[in-house]
Amino acid sequence: MKDFKFADIGEGLTEGTVGEVFVKVGDKVDEFDPLFSVETDKVTEEITSIDAGIVGEVLIKPGQVIKVGETVVRIKTGDSASSAPAKTEEKAEEGSSVIGAVPVSNNLIPARGVKTSSAPAKSAPKTTIDPNQTFDYDLIVVGAGPGGYVAAIRAAQSNLKTLIIEKEYFGGVCLNVGCIPTKALLKSSKVYDLINHADKYGIDITGTKAFAPNWEKMMARKDDVVTTLTKGVQALLNANKVKIVKGTAVGVDAHTVKVGSKNYTTKNMILATGSIARRIKTPNFEKAFKDGYVITSTEALALPKIPKKLVVVGGGVIGVEFAALYSKLGTEVTILQGLSTILEMLDKDVISVMEKVIKDSGIKIITNANVKDIKGKSVVYEVNGKEAKITSDYCLVSIGRESIVEGFESIGLNIGERKNFIIDDACKTNIPSIYAIGDATGRSMLAHTASAQGICAVENILGKNTTVNYNRIPSCIYTSPEVASVGFTEEQIKDKKIEYTKFKFPLAANGKSLADGDTVGFVKILAEKKYGEILGAHIIGSTATDMISEITAVMETEGTIDDLGSTIHPHPTLSEAVMETAHGLSGHAIHVKS
Repeated sequence: MKDFKFADIGEGLTEGTVGEVFVKVGDKVDEFDPLFSVETDKVTEEITSIDAGIVGEVLIKPGQVIKVGETVVRIKTGDSASSAPAKTEEKAEEGSSVIGAVPVSNNLIPARGVKTSSAPAKSAPKTTIDPNQTFDYDLIVVGAGPGGYVAAIRAAQSNLKTLIIEKEYFGGVCLNVGCIPTKALLKSSKVYDLINHADKYGIDITGTKAFAPNWEKMMARKDDVVTTLTKGVQALLNANKVKIVKGTAVGVDAHTVKVGSKNYTTKNMILATGSIARRIKTPNFEKAFKDGYVITSTEALALPKIPKKLVVVGGGVIGVEFAALYSKLGTEVTILQGLSTILEMLDKDVISVMEKVIKDSGIKIITNANVKDIKGKSVVYEVNGKEAKITSDYCLVSIGRESIVEGFESIGLNIGERKNFIIDDACKTNIPSIYAIGDATGRSMLAHTASAQGICAVENILGKNTTVNYNRIPSCIYTSPEVASVGFTEEQIKDKKIEYTKFKFPLAANGKSLADGDTVGFVKILAEKKYGEILGAHIIGSTATDMISEITAVMETEGTIDDLGSTIHPHPTLSEAVMETAHGLSGHAIHVKS
């Protein structure tokens, strides 16, 4: 029998009120199943079990005030779980555990994505290998993307004998055909655009030698950047003595991976198998893709020349970035967006500014567009019941990505409706020896999320209790101006009925922005009304993707808007706008009316 005690909930709060009790004596519970909810003046939180067994005794009831260290539930675990419910006077023979061990303040902002309690399967399949045997490795990592290679290096640094298996790209999609090459080409397009507007900075280029984008040189520069980084990844793996195997991995069981004809055994496994671009289900899509008219982001990074006309299907982050890239190089770009707005996941204030910026740059946006077919070099679409057609050199389809689980479907892993590995916030799957990270989990398809998950998984393998808070992961868009956000949008906060305050500081009131000639944008921060904890932040500006980290760090350390406002920022910098926004939230804005 195990005694489960209510843990220290931190921030000076040492007690809470029981809300709803979800279990009764005799109920079977699994790890992560909710036991009861607890309410404090800051949050209502579900407390979950950290062991499987039979509920032997429930010592709480709704409305009861419970204090730190108080035993709340007793659970029979192991062999004792098959016996009758425990009596009140029985002692905990198997030791004590605490539940709700994470301070309440860490959960003031709930994590986005799949709920932890629904992530693991109810039971894990048994391994075909005796867990007491000697394994070839302590850890096998499948996939060498930004999640996999980071996990492998951290594991090797922690003295785990580590093997990494990669079938194609060291550095994954991000370094090879994603984040890095896209940003390299975006930089080239921004430089070209800056030259075109040199007169804005008092530089007269009239009569000088004609200039034009040199696509071959841009591509060569992009390839050099990619090569440098991917070679660096392999060098780091070798330097940390990570064993590298190239090939396609197939899961044999919970402790065995097969590559070709050879089996590799391991005590633990991390799956970082990545994702692929999603395709449109239209009659002629596959033919158009095979013919080269329809392309994904991968092909968009290696076109033979700058297209005259480009249709982008999808108004999300990737679609908008490529639209901006090619538009600045002179391409006539049209975005076909199925929803009523582009970048629908962003705060509405951000969407409003970005729509204007994009349209002012010459990009045409057609919303509520339903793509019906692809005929020759044309995309057939429907808007409000009316059919239309648009002709272009290429059609870039950018409607999201799909997780890759192939090779590991038959070993008993819990796989979601979107064909992704189901994990909890500790990156654990339903099989105790297997963790999953990155795009393969479908939780937050960002390179830095994958890296954070990789470190989290390794730390849990090492016996630490580490989780990922998805609400503190920033998102970035590398257009001009850039966009960055973290936490909730204002619309989400309203839906959750959280009392909040907000302030938006315009970059037009920032000295560095004026000097740079980049005054479009703002810093917007949303804070919890009572304590001043940051609920969300949204930035549009030339260096927004760098500026967001300051706010993310304050959120991670549970700082407040007062902490942010009292931090001295150098002048003149764009980062001062963050401080000014915090001042505005406190009712003491200096350089703008509050």
